[in-house]
Amino acid sequence: MSYEVLARKYRPINFEEVIGQNNVVKALVNSIKQEKVHQAYIFAGTRGIGKTTIARILAKCLNCESSSKPTPNPCNKCSNTIEITSGRSIDFLEIDAASNTQVEKIRELIETVEYKPAKGRFKIYLIDEVHMLSKASFNALLKTLEEPPPHVVFLFATTNPEMIPKTVQSRCLQLNLKTVNDELLIEHLRKILASEKIKFDEDSISLIANSANGSVRDGLTLLDQAIAFGNGKLAKEEVGTLLGSIDNSLIFELVESVINGDGKKTFNTLAKIEELLPEYDVILQNIITILHKISLQQALGDSKDETVRNLALKIDKEFCQLLYEIALNAFSKFSVHPSPKEALEICLLRMLTFNPLQKLSESNNSIESKEIQKKNLKNDIDTYSPSENIEDVSKKLIASNEHWISFFESSKMSPFARNHFGEMSFKSFINDTLTLIKKSDAPDVPENILLELRTVFKEYYGVEKNLDIKFDVGEVINSPFKTINERESKKLSSATKNIKEDKDIQNFLKKFNGTLKEDSIKPVK
Repeated sequence: MSYEVLARKYRPINFEEVIGQNNVVKALVNSIKQEKVHQAYIFAGTRGIGKTTIARILAKCLNCESSSKPTPNPCNKCSNTIEITSGRSIDFLEIDAASNTQVEKIRELIETVEYKPAKGRFKIYLIDEVHMLSKASFNALLKTLEEPPPHVVFLFATTNPEMIPKTVQSRCLQLNLKTVNDELLIEHLRKILASEKIKFDEDSISLIANSANGSVRDGLTLLDQAIAFGNGKLAKEEVGTLLGSIDNSLIFELVESVINGDGKKTFNTLAKIEELLPEYDVILQNIITILHKISLQQALGDSKDETVRNLALKIDKEFCQLLYEIALNAFSKFSVHPSPKEALEICLLRMLTFNPLQKLSESNNSIESKEIQKKNLKNDIDTYSPSENIEDVSKKLIASNEHWISFFESSKMSPFARNHFGEMSFKSFINDTLTLIKKSDAPDVPENILLELRTVFKEYYGVEKNLDIKFDVGEVINSPFKTINERESKKLSSATKNIKEDKDIQNFLKKFNGTLKEDSIKPVK
């Protein structure tokens, strides 16, 4: 006896067995109960989510002999429903549009429309992948579709409804099917495996559901492959090998090393991942997924994954978005890159390049950076001597809000860090602890931004001790941004005044009847 694949064996035979399409099922059930069945339907959605299956169930509902009228619960025992299920009903004609694109085929179909059904209530035409029909075929179908005989129902299934002419769409009731979420698909796979008496672990079916990308048929096809690969049982390691999946802990470690600006650890972790022989585009997809989860956690704060929550605290929101854009841009060009490995590596290098911590790390290793440190230290501490303690020196470095603003302007802070600290004012600096005042509605400062400030401080002042940073909520009087804006405003006012009072400029304007555009005046930097 030949083996029946799971996707066919467990195809739904009634609306109750359909998963993840409650909106479509509810609309169809209600229309049948109210005896308001439309003359033509379009079932639209991606592959493997139940378009053709739901169309067949609807056909059985309309022609089921267990009731004197259409029923939302076909018996699947009468001759009509059995014949529709097996594909041999003379009142249910199923056509593949991809192989019947010619207008002659549609004309032959239209000629049979006038004939009444042989056994059932309705003559039902199901055209799969209807968007593949030619323009002439659609035109030939239009008049019949607009005014079909009362015993005819058209059912169209398509993965690309945009390609169906508007004239056809306007004559049909379109129902859009959704992709099935992982939770529903996992539960469905769990029931099938229990019915098939196959041993499995939860991680293995989670991997399969995730790889199915919302398609039930793809999920069942992958399940078939996994059962064959695992010799009748499912284990996480074997399913991961089959699907080219990667241990999530390694991907999280890779993302964390990028956030920390640790280039060496980033590529060491990548080497560990490569030992699992995954596809490089799969690695990048996983990175994008993790960055997406981090972004959602930062916005909503409802993640159940502890690792995601920890990373969300470490990374600045804007920097996270930048990493996401870099990864997405790299993925969009993945197919045209001559080497997938190089495409992934250059993506990681770009992430590290735009990481302010990576730049600071490189700066610390340069001779030029050390010279800058000495110069800054000499300018800021006239009384410094080697015998002084670090704590004593620190007190002289940032002792007032003016010192804090000077440090903010002169140091090599990234734009991400400036966005946070530019709105804060100085409170105190005691025993290597810098206390800043922030507004009550100011966002929390991520760990990577705090680490950046500590690194910038050590580079700027040439000290080795780690800076401790604390925040007090209160009224921010003179923040760096406010001070800088006020200074620039004064410069602009002074420049405008000087130009207006300049006799040569005024004489020039009078001579040529000109006017002065004040918004074009810029102070000299």
